[in-house]
Amino acid sequence: MPFTDRELLARLIKCEAGGEGDDGMRAVASVVMNRTLVEYGEFSRVSNGGNVRNIIQQPGQFTCMKTSVGGGYNPQNIYNMNPEEVHYAIADWALAGNTASSVGNSLFFQNPYQPTCPPYFPPGGIGAYYTRINNHCFYAPTEKYRDT
Repeated sequence: MPFTDRELLARLIKCEAGGEGDDGMRAVASVVMNRTLVEYGEFSRVSNGGNVRNIIQQPGQFTCMKTSVGGGYNPQNIYNMNPEEVHYAIADWALAGNTASSVGNSLFFQNPYQPTCPPYFPPGGIGAYYTRINNHCFYAPTEKYRDT
């Protein structure tokens, strides 16, 4: 049985940012919602008018959507997550149209596993560093993103 959009987003929030506190989880949820709202580029086409499921399930976007990484089993995937009330509350908040102003219009995030954030992510310069929240770096779209 497929997960509802709410369940899928709550699982993604827990998996991608469960250890990042409320602000970090809201920031990750905001990136998902920003991708559904952007009016140009790749995510505009993928979301097809705001479809959250299309954004979350877009291949290659979220490590937590993969059951294998680098040829091995990925135990940290959404299918192994058991969201708690906080994850559902943040999913509900995001699905109601809210986004965290702390990440602006960021469309990308990563955990660089180092104290500084690279100036651009993903490779190719389509996202420029915007802010860091706990262990995650957030990136706003550049002009190059428009051509994706």
